[in-house]
Amino acid sequence: MGSNFPLSAAAPPKRHAFGLPQIVLIALVLAGAGVVAYLELAPHKPVAEAPLTPEARAYIGNLKLSDVGMKASQNFVSQMVVEIVGNITNAGDRNLDTVEIYCVFQDYRGQVNLRQRVPIVSPQMGGLRPGETKSFRLPFDNLPDSWNQTMPQLVIAAVKFN
Repeated sequence: MGSNFPLSAAAPPKRHAFGLPQIVLIALVLAGAGVVAYLELAPHKPVAEAPLTPEARAYIGNLKLSDVGMKASQNFVSQMVVEIVGNITNAGDRNLDTVEIYCVFQDYRGQVNLRQRVPIVSPQMGGLRPGETKSFRLPFDNLPDSWNQTMPQLVIAAVKFN
């Protein structure tokens, strides 16, 4: 009887700080962080954009932009959204399937700081028939802080006929 501890007070079994579910969760988080880091650090190859075809280049004089304006608002997460709105008219004699434009934003020094290609006419919008006018709305929520807050340059990037 040399022990001062009662027999019923046995030490509780040792518990490990991490069980299998916690280890799996940590592994998944680390793998996800690795994928995000890879995607952010990997060199981005620009998407090859086809130049205007000679046929499209000859036709762009028939495309008329009107009532083009810019407005800013906040979206549901309090992020600033700049919208370019306007109308496009097909004054030619061909049915159009797609019209895309470059929106070229500049910084305060007049240098290009964002050049984004966006559709203003698409098959999902129903194309654009001869003599028809359609409105467009182009929201941008990714403008750089250095943007000079002026209307971007709008340049026809693509015309596809149907």
